[in-house]
Amino acid sequence: MNKYNIQDLELAGVRWEIADIPLALRAKWNGENQATQQNNPQQNGESPKVTVVPPIAPVATVSPETAISMAERPSDIETLIRMVGEFNHPLRSAVTQAVMPNIAKDPNGLVIVTDVPGADDDASGKILSGGAGDLLDKMLAAIGMNRDNVSIIPIIFWRTPGGRTPTEQELSLSMPFVNRFIEFLNPKMILTLGATPAQEIAKIQLSHAHGTVNKTDSGIDVMSIYHPNYLILKPSAKRDVWNSLQELQKLLKNQ
Repeated sequence: MNKYNIQDLELAGVRWEIADIPLALRAKWNGENQATQQNNPQQNGESPKVTVVPPIAPVATVSPETAISMAERPSDIETLIRMVGEFNHPLRSAVTQAVMPNIAKDPNGLVIVTDVPGADDDASGKILSGGAGDLLDKMLAAIGMNRDNVSIIPIIFWRTPGGRTPTEQELSLSMPFVNRFIEFLNPKMILTLGATPAQEIAKIQLSHAHGTVNKTDSGIDVMSIYHPNYLILKPSAKRDVWNSLQELQKLLKNQ
């Protein structure tokens, strides 16, 4: 760890931008706008065509008890992933897909539970895509880790409208699956990213207990730190995160 310092989390001067439009959709969107301008029927003196879009059927409400029962059924992690993809959560829609967890190929004992999926996550179906994911990858690399040895699970598997904080009902239908993933992965430690995972997993307020080590309901040590998106907005918080990551590395080596 002596060869690393706070500059490692300055990300070598890389500039980050936050946008609610997924990167994967921007090129397509721009192309469609250009095509629309070139083929505008009103500009050609034609009547505009009206497309009738059928309404999306409402999602049936599922009880937390049903979610708990369903999460207990899978006997392996692959089946659990498939069940999450098919689960009829209220946030699931024709335009919102389930964001799948990253399961480590060579686990080192650390599981990350992160906050609500972002727009890029929703577009790709992969957790922590885009700028926030690149930042996390650099944070992990600074302490000798990567996605091949660290599993990453979202606290909720569907993006909320505008990325808002999920409701208690939405969380109650997602947490049984999160807990089941943790049970299968059986980590030495859990690292949470963001306020919602800190509250749900570690039962703490992140603003008052950043970097502290607590225990989950099942007795697993858990450290809570800021989400990469917060570090993009507030670079001065990187020092606190850097100190916490070094402590996390030491704790993992001693377990």
